[in-house]
Amino acid sequence: QVQLVESRGGLVQPGGSLRLSCKASGDFFSSYTMAWFRQAPGKQRELVARITSTDGTIYAASVKGRFTISTDNANNTVYLQMNSLKLEDTDVYYCYCYTGGLSYWGQGTQVTVSS
Repeated sequence: QVQLVESRGGLVQPGGSLRLSCKASGDFFSSYTMAWFRQAPGKQRELVARITSTDGTIYAASVKGRFTISTDNANNTVYLQMNSLKLEDTDVYYCYCYTGGLSYWGQGTQVTVSS
């Protein structure tokens, strides 16, 4: 079992920055995939960024160049640095982990971009 605890999101103005973190604890294997997804009401959850232990990172086209996913392996924490935030980045953001053949989700955290 893996538990994922996300940091609180928040309210930020357009053009601003925010960093989310997600700490994993439990049976965390050396081979993993960690990612951030987001979901708006009535819409499908969509991948924002993904990082694996073997083949690096990928980003959704809508956030590429603005968001950066990274990990602190010593602390089993994944970060999402969000810069140049836009109104359309407003969503609930979910941390995701795949390790040991199982998938895990964080509780979700609200990010609101508004002036």
